[in-house]
Amino acid sequence: MKKPIILFFCLIIAPLCVTAQITIEQCVEKAMENYPEIRKYDLVSATREIDLSDIDKGWLPRISAYGQATVQNTVPSFPESLSGVLQQMGQSMKGLDKLQYKVGVDISQTIWDGGLSRARRDVSRLTSETQRKNIDVELYAVRQRVENLYFAILLTEEQIAQTGNALALVKGNLEKLRSMLRNGTAMQCDVDMVAAQALTMEQDITRARSAVRGYRQVLEIFIGESLSDRALVMPDALMPSDMRPARPELSLFENRIAAAQASRRLSDVSLMPKVGFFAQTWYGYPGFDYFKSMMNRNLSFNIMAGVKVTWNIDAFYTKKNTDRRTAVDTGNVMAEKETFLFNTGMQSVSQQEKISGLRSVMADDAKIIELRTNVRKAAESQLENGVIDATALLTKITDENQAKLTARFHEIQLIQEIYNLKYILNR
Repeated sequence: MKKPIILFFCLIIAPLCVTAQITIEQCVEKAMENYPEIRKYDLVSATREIDLSDIDKGWLPRISAYGQATVQNTVPSFPESLSGVLQQMGQSMKGLDKLQYKVGVDISQTIWDGGLSRARRDVSRLTSETQRKNIDVELYAVRQRVENLYFAILLTEEQIAQTGNALALVKGNLEKLRSMLRNGTAMQCDVDMVAAQALTMEQDITRARSAVRGYRQVLEIFIGESLSDRALVMPDALMPSDMRPARPELSLFENRIAAAQASRRLSDVSLMPKVGFFAQTWYGYPGFDYFKSMMNRNLSFNIMAGVKVTWNIDAFYTKKNTDRRTAVDTGNVMAEKETFLFNTGMQSVSQQEKISGLRSVMADDAKIIELRTNVRKAAESQLENGVIDATALLTKITDENQAKLTARFHEIQLIQEIYNLKYILNR
């Protein structure tokens, strides 16, 4: 009967234990999702949709309505001799009126724009993508800030743990000294010295806990969640398998080059002629039939439609400079990319050397701890036998604690340096 109850209890507790931990990768992911900059992605997408919609609407018919009235100082008229003949025949030929008026509608529809719409769509798409890559670069910097906070918490918590262990040793020896004092084999000054050291170590722990709370509060702001009851998981110390950089800056450089080329293509297609359909219709005076309009002042309905070819050659004047400007812009981006790769390569080599150096240093950490522990144990025995005083013992305890703390610091620093290398390479 007990086994099912225990199993049921474990099933309930297990999820709580899992949720009580958080990894560095989860912190980075949550921080990027919570960072205000991420809202720009939606704004960039919305802007792109608006731009593409405007470009597509360029194929819709253009309709304009108007009304006008004009007065002219002269108008077409019949020669006087012909007017006299017509009057003899009973026909009155007044000629066009100098007051003319009409209301109408003009319609135009693009049939072929020489590839302008497609080029504008490419420019809009690449501009939007470049803006997104800029946001990627800005968000990528958040990763390092979160990782630095994460490791600062781990290092400080390790300091608290190791100082707590040393404090336990000091308190244990303090009890021994108090017992020896009661038996007359120790001096009050020795007891006071060890007690003062214990209080000093408790102060160190208090300051470290305050620092951890501060680090955790900042990390909570980044990830948008509380970390009060959650333990930070120690990351693994696996080196990246691929040492080639895959930073978001590289994608940004490629997009900037593509955007410059798209702008050049937009300039090229502006050299092409445009073909369109047009129609004009109006109701007014005079109409297309001038002869009839000369005979009377009646309003008439008129319509004209056709196909029009337009070719603006202004772009020819600036094409050479446009090509040169594109070449200069592309060259600048390429130079920035090469400089970035050069600096990243140097940082990668330097970081790998740091990691190698730490591994070499860590090879002797275990042996140092063993030796310091042996010395401390011997000092405790010597203190009980009255061979050394409390000052010598405290020195040995401090040395052992420092050796353990240094070893743990080296382990955490190694992982941090590996993550710094991963950040440099984006691996």
